[in-house]
Amino acid sequence: MSAGTGTFSIGGKTIELAVREGTMGPSVVDIAPLYKNAGMFTYDPGFTSTASCESKITYIDGEQGVLLYRGYPIEQLAEHGDFLETCYLLLYGELPTASQKADFDYRVTRHTMVHEQMTRFFQGFRRDAHPMAILVASVGALSAFYHDSTDISDPQQRMIASMRMIAKVPTLAAMAYKYSIGQPFMYPRNDLDYTSNFLHMCFAVPCEEYKPNPVLARAMDRIFILHADHEQNASTSTVRLAGSSGANPFACIAAGVACLWGPAHGGANEAALKMLEEIGTPERIPQFIARAKDKNDPFRLMGFGHRVYKNYDPRAKIMQRTTHEVLNELGIKDDPLLEVAMELERIALSDEYFIEKKLYPNIDFYSGITLKAMGFPTSMFTVLFALARTVGWIAQWKEMIEDPSQKIGRPRQLYTGSPRRDYVPIAQRS
Repeated sequence: MSAGTGTFSIGGKTIELAVREGTMGPSVVDIAPLYKNAGMFTYDPGFTSTASCESKITYIDGEQGVLLYRGYPIEQLAEHGDFLETCYLLLYGELPTASQKADFDYRVTRHTMVHEQMTRFFQGFRRDAHPMAILVASVGALSAFYHDSTDISDPQQRMIASMRMIAKVPTLAAMAYKYSIGQPFMYPRNDLDYTSNFLHMCFAVPCEEYKPNPVLARAMDRIFILHADHEQNASTSTVRLAGSSGANPFACIAAGVACLWGPAHGGANEAALKMLEEIGTPERIPQFIARAKDKNDPFRLMGFGHRVYKNYDPRAKIMQRTTHEVLNELGIKDDPLLEVAMELERIALSDEYFIEKKLYPNIDFYSGITLKAMGFPTSMFTVLFALARTVGWIAQWKEMIEDPSQKIGRPRQLYTGSPRRDYVPIAQRS
């Protein structure tokens, strides 16, 4: 909604720009007419001060440590709901009624199988391929198997594609894991809930019965809820940018998976665990903290602080409790890595240096510990992140497609290369 206008003066010209405000958060200056009226662009590396779109899905207040999905606090959703309820909320804007929830769960559950030909597609990968490499390829390949849901102009096809991805990405993620360890693929089971079914596909084997641990299933479900969406982060912006060209939804989500793979984004929990391995024992923690405080030392404590949150990450509080629930359930008391993590957590929450700089443990710190305890190798951490974030990507993609003001993404640049020059024949070049 409009909140009036502001003026921008440069080179003797005064330009009037509209100021728009949302329901929450800072207002924005609409600079769309700037180039037309002043012949200038704005310069904002990383788009840290630029709103790239209007959205009704997720709201973050980094200063206060607030995360809302469609207006609902993340703490309430993680405590009282389940992941598929969160999926419904992100996709449709409201929490489902009992009948809507039952119908949604039924449809997702019965779309979990993938085309049988996909198993042969997997066989083309090396066994030591990174599971994220396999996931990027297999999600993109879905468009080769499901031609009937790639017309983005058809609302029905958009809905079918959305359901298929929420249902099938867990199957592909589990297949990537099974393939990397040389075990047979496990078919999904319709009698299990979403998260228990995923654990079954990851950890069951054909020669014996597997019963998902309800504490671990609940913890996994909570991890999925906490990672479901996070506003206009790098991978979500990638999905929107790819979608703005009219690319099919499977290709757009594959682009999001590729972006998430970066260690500065989805790979942070894996980096946090590697840091704990480097520290090795609780006795060595003081020297690493001293290195972290040394401005001349490139060492950084991974899993602390956040690009957006300048307060305690609200997801980390929930993840902290979940981590301890999982460790207690599994009876893990003498794992050196977890001893390092717990001691580092204690120091970070009491050390003045961490408190002053607001370097609180973030969600990546706790999720890495939890996933390791549950039996996942570090190479699968980002895959699990992608699985959870798929619904956020789809909701954001769907919102973008249905936005009448949407245009193809086309950032501008500040060119600092050579000015115009003429071609010189090779014989005349010195």
